[in-house]
Amino acid sequence: MKYLYQQLLAFGGLILLILLTLGLSFTQFTRKTLEDNNYKELFGYAESMEKNNISLSRDIRFEGMSSNEIFQFAIRVTESSLNQQDVSFVFIDKDRNVQYPEETGEVNPHLVSDAQWQSLKAGQQQKETSSKNVMGQNQTTSYAMVPFFTDEVFFGVLLVSQPAMNVETSVNSIVTDLFKAFIIASIIAIIVSYFFATQQVKRINRMRSATKEVAMGNFDVVVPNRNRDEFDDLAEDFNKMTISLKESQDEIERQEERRKQFMADASHEMRTPLTTINGLLEGMQYNAIPENQKEKAIKLMQNETSRLIRLVNENLDYEKIRTNQISILLQKFNATEAVATLVAQLQVKAEASNDQLILQTKEPIEVYADYDRFVQVMVNLIQNAIQFTTDGTVNVVITKLEHAVEIRISDTGIGMTEAQVKNIWDRYYKADPSRKNTKYGESGLGLSIVQELVRLHNGTIKVESELNEGTTFTVVFPDKPEEIESTEEQKEA
Repeated sequence: MKYLYQQLLAFGGLILLILLTLGLSFTQFTRKTLEDNNYKELFGYAESMEKNNISLSRDIRFEGMSSNEIFQFAIRVTESSLNQQDVSFVFIDKDRNVQYPEETGEVNPHLVSDAQWQSLKAGQQQKETSSKNVMGQNQTTSYAMVPFFTDEVFFGVLLVSQPAMNVETSVNSIVTDLFKAFIIASIIAIIVSYFFATQQVKRINRMRSATKEVAMGNFDVVVPNRNRDEFDDLAEDFNKMTISLKESQDEIERQEERRKQFMADASHEMRTPLTTINGLLEGMQYNAIPENQKEKAIKLMQNETSRLIRLVNENLDYEKIRTNQISILLQKFNATEAVATLVAQLQVKAEASNDQLILQTKEPIEVYADYDRFVQVMVNLIQNAIQFTTDGTVNVVITKLEHAVEIRISDTGIGMTEAQVKNIWDRYYKADPSRKNTKYGESGLGLSIVQELVRLHNGTIKVESELNEGTTFTVVFPDKPEEIESTEEQKEA
């Protein structure tokens, strides 16, 4: 079933159910109210008859009559005054014989039951509604039963009856009016339900259209949101989703472009050493290389081979780190000593660029990290600083923080723009893609690997740089968790 019809059925059905319930409840309430008022009038007629009886008993004109005769005369007078209202009286004496109208015999047992008779003898008024078929029509009569006592002795029961036509007529009139109102309300309910249902369906169709646009690759679509209900909440979530998808798509395209660029760079980088190695091998095969040049040729082939191995290893390392396929063995060791060893090893590269590589920290500072991965991070960052610095200075500073160790590597090299700083952590990215030689990196994976390794240590790394002013990398390795807790407990003590 279409959502429009579901909503129409739900709204319309609910409104009609409420109207039907209210109509039936109102009808029953009105019927009961009218019946109660009718019985109240009947009991009032009995009270009027009693007053007439008392008044006639005191009238000197009726001194010669018995109390029973006066009583019946009072009934006759009262009944005649109410003749226009179809009110009739029946008096039943204590022996359950009909004394008025003037006929004798036992009362109809269905009119006054034994239980009602006992209640009447106890002084409790009773009421009854009786239905009978008169000339093919069902006629309902209301009876009010009032007990009478003489000197606190049960004298008899007066039955005041009246056809309940006024009740039925009033109820039928109300039912007719309610039915007319129900028909009008039903039409209005259908119109209102259709209006609300179409509004809901329009919003759903708007969402469907936006979904189709997204499915076709248009992530710029925006669904209107007025923050009114759950549909607007859904629209807000949908808009957030499209923004996220757009960002993901842009990132995929950006990564794909860099992958293509990397493949082109890698192919170029691989082709050059492979061509060199192949040429030297052919020269040695055909004895085209003099004996005094063979050692140099072998050394060149070794360098080119090492270069290819580094290129392959960097890709393998990045994939292993990214997919958590490497294990980190955390331990405490002297960071100052480890960095000092690296600085000594990289002095040759620094001198080749006419750079000064300086470790400014002399005191031993312990760091909690994986030794091999720590060395890998430091080598990448220091080499990166040397590669982008000529005739400058590379400073390394190690600082002990409250619950961590901070290492700052600063250079006075070419620096980077804001856009370059934003993208240096991306895979395959090179700060200067126009430079293809090994001086400025081979794959663009070095800093991506550094970032992933720092992440595995639960550490942080950030970069600050200005074009032609130099660059500073700051790496923070946190202390061992249990040592932090121990330090805090000592402070509290």
